[in-house]
Amino acid sequence: MADWVIIVDSLKDFDNAGTPHKVITANDYLARTNLFRGARPKIINLSRSFAYQSRGYYCSLLAEARGHRVIPSVETMIDLGARQLYAQAVPELDDTLAKAIAGSDDTVPKRVLVFFGAVEDHRFDRFGRLVFDWFRCPVLEVTVETGTRPQIKRLAAVPVTKLTLEERALFDAALHNHTRRQWRSKKDRVAPRYSFAALHDPKEAMPPSSLSSLKHWSRIAAKLGVEVEPITRRDLPRLAEFDALFIRETTSIDNHTYRFARRAAQEGMPVIDDPVSMIRCTNKIYLHELMTTNGLAVPPTVIIVDKQDLVRAADELGFPMVLKIPDSSFSRGVAKVGSPAELAALFKAWYEDTDLLLAQKFMPTDFDWRVGVLGGKPLFVSQYMMAKKHWQIVKHGPDGKALEGGFHTPSLGEAPPAVIDVGLRAAQLIGDGLYGVDLKETADGIFVVEVNDNPNIEHGVEDQGEKDQVWIDLTKWFIDKLEA
Repeated sequence: MADWVIIVDSLKDFDNAGTPHKVITANDYLARTNLFRGARPKIINLSRSFAYQSRGYYCSLLAEARGHRVIPSVETMIDLGARQLYAQAVPELDDTLAKAIAGSDDTVPKRVLVFFGAVEDHRFDRFGRLVFDWFRCPVLEVTVETGTRPQIKRLAAVPVTKLTLEERALFDAALHNHTRRQWRSKKDRVAPRYSFAALHDPKEAMPPSSLSSLKHWSRIAAKLGVEVEPITRRDLPRLAEFDALFIRETTSIDNHTYRFARRAAQEGMPVIDDPVSMIRCTNKIYLHELMTTNGLAVPPTVIIVDKQDLVRAADELGFPMVLKIPDSSFSRGVAKVGSPAELAALFKAWYEDTDLLLAQKFMPTDFDWRVGVLGGKPLFVSQYMMAKKHWQIVKHGPDGKALEGGFHTPSLGEAPPAVIDVGLRAAQLIGDGLYGVDLKETADGIFVVEVNDNPNIEHGVEDQGEKDQVWIDLTKWFIDKLEA
């Protein structure tokens, strides 16, 4: 398991008497290239300057080249170098700052120090976490321009050597919280080499993997020297504590799951799902174009840009047809329409939230195939039956409850080779991660319905055919990425 290493310009800059972490000088880190050969330390760079081509800059630059995870990264250093580079973060930070002081009679500070996401004034706890989310830097100074609506005037990294005694105490506490690890029982069969985070939402009704399934994975992974810890959206500041990230929430580009994926990628961590796969898979129009361009069969489709396209969709597809919002998931934002009037009404309702819709030929089947693909290889193959008296595998009721159909997961050796082949070809167009390719098998052939970037892996369902090998292969995928 990787250890934390603290880099300073001089050993006098950091009193390491109270920390278990290794403290070395920037000169030693730069010059002694073999110091951590074969290890994957996590670096906290406390150099006095992060200016371009300074020693602090080169420490982070070489850390990235050596495969070490480092705070701050060179990207963060560059972003903090000029307001025009960090300006994209300012509107969200300003809004969070305004909410923090709303209704407060206290004087608004002209300066807020953020230590690994922690702040002294608890009014700004959420603001501090957001600042650290955007810019992973040990100490950040936020200069506030007071007025009717306070706004951020400047963001800057602060050397530890410039902190007062009181500020230094806050820094030490934040450093301890940021680097602390969970103690494991001596009864663990294998001392963990790696620690994986599994992002989940305890309140999500239909998660890709339940907490019980994640616990099952944890037991399997432990035998391979890996500890698995479920985390939630509140744990973004802790993400660098882990070696890899497995997202087990329904993903979306406009919520925290994408931010977790992006942050993990910036940290150089293996992540499922990676940001690029999320962008590609969450949009059905992109998938339609990608599949057709590469010669894979998809249901006959009409992209609806404006009202005039409704007539063309009716002529080419007939009724009933299926209308989809491009970024829908779990059968939501997908509806079957049976007449021009229904089509026009649904178009009017949905067109308020999206500029494009997707209309597809209705292809009734008793079940859909899903091919789970990991690293370009088949992981599982499942049949999902249609929900009772419904045309989809999930029926969402007006009360918010969901009714699912049955399932059957044969072993890979029992699954139709043609189904596996199409699933692999579709997934390989997206990337090297984990995908669930939904297929319809008809008399006219096998059609790609969509490629999911965070397919379900539920213990007793998707692993019914291959058993624990599914979880073993998943664990080994992460390990292989870490050891490549």
